[in-house]
Amino acid sequence: MKQKQDYQDSQEQPFRFKKFERKGFAVFNSMYKVVHIGVLIGCALCAMFLSEAHAQTAVELEEVTVTASRIETPLSRAPKPVTVITAEEIRRAPVQSIQDLLLYAAGVDVVQRGGHGVQADLSIRGGSFDQNAILLNGVNLTNAHTGHYNLDLPVNLSDVERIEIIHGPSALVYGAGAFSGGINIVTKKKATEKLYARTEAGMYRLRGMEVRATQPVGSAFHSLSASHNTSAGYILNSDYALYNLLWQTRLNLPGESRLDLQIGHNDKRYGANTFYSARFPNQYDQTSSYMGSVKGEFGRRLRLLPILYWSRHYDRFDLTKGSELGRNYHRNDALGGNLIFLYRTSLGNTSLGSELRRESILSSNLGKPLATPQGRYTKSDARTTASLALEHTLLLSRWTFSAGMLWTYTTLAAAKPGFYPSVSAAWHPSPAWKLSASWSKSTRMPTFTDLYYSAETHNGNEGLRPEKSESLDLGLQYVSASFRAYLRGFLLGGRDLIDWVKVNPYDTQWASWNLTEVNTRGLELGFRFSPSFWLPVLGHGSVFSADYVRMGQSTHTQGFISMYALNYLRDKFTLHYRRPVAWGLSAGAYFRFQKRMGTYERFENLEKTGDVPYPAFSTLDLRLDYSYRNATLYLNLNNLYNTHYFDKGNVPQPGFWLTGGVVFVVPD
Repeated sequence: MKQKQDYQDSQEQPFRFKKFERKGFAVFNSMYKVVHIGVLIGCALCAMFLSEAHAQTAVELEEVTVTASRIETPLSRAPKPVTVITAEEIRRAPVQSIQDLLLYAAGVDVVQRGGHGVQADLSIRGGSFDQNAILLNGVNLTNAHTGHYNLDLPVNLSDVERIEIIHGPSALVYGAGAFSGGINIVTKKKATEKLYARTEAGMYRLRGMEVRATQPVGSAFHSLSASHNTSAGYILNSDYALYNLLWQTRLNLPGESRLDLQIGHNDKRYGANTFYSARFPNQYDQTSSYMGSVKGEFGRRLRLLPILYWSRHYDRFDLTKGSELGRNYHRNDALGGNLIFLYRTSLGNTSLGSELRRESILSSNLGKPLATPQGRYTKSDARTTASLALEHTLLLSRWTFSAGMLWTYTTLAAAKPGFYPSVSAAWHPSPAWKLSASWSKSTRMPTFTDLYYSAETHNGNEGLRPEKSESLDLGLQYVSASFRAYLRGFLLGGRDLIDWVKVNPYDTQWASWNLTEVNTRGLELGFRFSPSFWLPVLGHGSVFSADYVRMGQSTHTQGFISMYALNYLRDKFTLHYRRPVAWGLSAGAYFRFQKRMGTYERFENLEKTGDVPYPAFSTLDLRLDYSYRNATLYLNLNNLYNTHYFDKGNVPQPGFWLTGGVVFVVPD
């Protein structure tokens, strides 16, 4: 009990950075790839909002270092924009999944088809759901079958230490595939509790449970987590059953070396009401994924970082639930390895990295015909991608410079070898202010769905070319003890963009095409402060934040009707206020406003009635927590005023949904 109290006391103390030093606090340390942070949204920073009286008891910590080009860089010196969501924010949010959590991140568009992480498409800065790289502890788990399954990850919320979101093309950071940005989910590698257990229940027969256990053994740290969540669904054919299992081991070796192992399994079974076509409301999906990786870090001045990984994703999709007509089976595999060298000299830090990745698919629909069918699979395809990246980062008294180049080659027939450079710089006129700029290029290979998917409603295109993007960012940031604000502008140009399009409104099939050009411009701004700095009566630890993103697009699409690329999120405004109330009770409010551009096909009685624009909408979520000793009782009130809305046309999202639960923790 005393250990728990000491831990709570340390969490409540404000932080003050003391010095720059190369330590293992890197936000992106698990990636071993440079990430230049421009925005940090985290409760750790909330502790910096302190008065002079509090400053006298501040806890002194070294400056957090981050990496976005495989090289650690102090947070205050890094120029490229990144959002970080911390474990404390995750613990306090009224969410059931990572997908739900990302709804509150400005600059991120989450198109949910089902609630609570059933299925969601993720995009950054107006890109499509296929244009982002998804990593787990630096391991690339992006799904080559389709981006619809990118977030089928074996991760429970209690596993997550932080979520890192890079805004803009990031080929040098994440490799080919990070067309408009990327996300790296970093899990906990230290024991903060021996046991974590959660159980919850709610409307629509929602039931959930999650258990996580940790055990240090000598120089190794082990953790195992499992979860199971079910619901009868908020509308017809929206029921689901979700399972997660994740095993992690970190072995600490002499000389700052270490070895990380992770093995995970994710299983989903859910009704897919109108998910991909309103003509067929009784769709059904069943997916199962497996992944494993080994990652090392060896050496001191010259460091060697090898990574080996494998992932497999199964999918059975029914166009009509229970019917063989329109049923598809798929098995997608990714096998790869990275080898990265880091070297530090008086002239700066240099990294040289390579990756070899093999992606393959067996399917009843996607690919080229097999000479000998393998069970349900009658088609297949595969491709290999090789890349080599070189980067150098230089830190001067008030300047940070970083420049590098990625070379990539793939065996895809329509692809050619390409070079993708990146340059960034940051200037500090004073400790509180930072001006930054970056320019970068990236690319994305078409998914197997883009190339081959054929059905009553879709027709793929084997001749698709890779997409290409180029981005320019300018940013201004201010940080003080009680206030933090940022302003950024960006231009993102895309060529040969892949999208599903129609030539005429009443065509019965969508076709996969390379659009000529789509250019996106945007403005991102926000602030965060502690009201208790001016009004102590509100309670130490209260936080208020606001973020807004505005985007616009200009296109050359020859009059095509777009399913995805032109339906971008023009406006997204989020507000968050959280404060302690009294006697262990705290409350948080989360407001979101969105306006999507483009149109969708409205259906009534399974017949199309016309194309209509997306309406704007807003939602309000509340979270109440009551903590006593090792237990916390919580209540989530999602969509409090019962807004009728949808992220994807004709797929209604849940109205008001009440859930409650209890969390029990055994401190380490």
